[in-house]
Amino acid sequence: MRRSARLPVFFVAAGGFAALFLAGLRGLPPFQQYRGPYGYVLNAISVPQRGITDVVSAVNFDFRGFDTLGEEYILFTSVIGVVALLRRLAGETRPAQEQTAPGRPEVETSDATRVFTLTLVGMVTLFGLYIVSHGQISPGGGFQGGTILATSPLMVYLAGDFESFRRIASTRLVEPAEALGAAGYAFIGLAAMALGFAFLYNFIPQVGPGTVISGGTVALIDATVGLEVAAGFVLLLTTFLEEFLSGRGSR
Repeated sequence: MRRSARLPVFFVAAGGFAALFLAGLRGLPPFQQYRGPYGYVLNAISVPQRGITDVVSAVNFDFRGFDTLGEEYILFTSVIGVVALLRRLAGETRPAQEQTAPGRPEVETSDATRVFTLTLVGMVTLFGLYIVSHGQISPGGGFQGGTILATSPLMVYLAGDFESFRRIASTRLVEPAEALGAAGYAFIGLAAMALGFAFLYNFIPQVGPGTVISGGTVALIDATVGLEVAAGFVLLLTTFLEEFLSGRGSR
């Protein structure tokens, strides 16, 4: 299509979008005014019925837990797609490519960076586990905590080299961990059905709010999601690093 024909089509589409966007804005409630009623209902029942003080986690992993299951499998499928596209086949070779600017030498990691980064590995791992296990109490959960946990192997790579990274993030361990985390969510839902309840029904007795075992099945779902997210991002990181380093023809 020629430029003279594309411009009218663009302006018509842009005008239609602008009209719909402005119509949607006019339908919004005034600032700081909430029409409800779902938010008020969730605030009222999350603690007495579920023992969950973080209402966001109650919504994500209990009241609309089936939707979140789909979101987890979107991530799972995306990781599989990236790995399938970038992973080399047996016997495949690719030409080495220069990854640095002309005349710019490659700089080794400094001792200060190594010490500082390795010092953070333990703290980041502990913090990630805390976020995963306390998602039903305070803001956090499996998605956020899993992302934090995935940064620990990255710090090992930044402080050392790729071989050190591969030793602690072997694909033989990461791939089954991701599959187990993705399957664990669905298995919790199937366990509820085996007990005669609806899929993903919160069948574990409540113990009251404020503890890591409160929230019933939410704590278990957070753990499986944290495992899947952490393993998925580590697997992505491994694939990208393999692609990058193979293009350099060294390291």
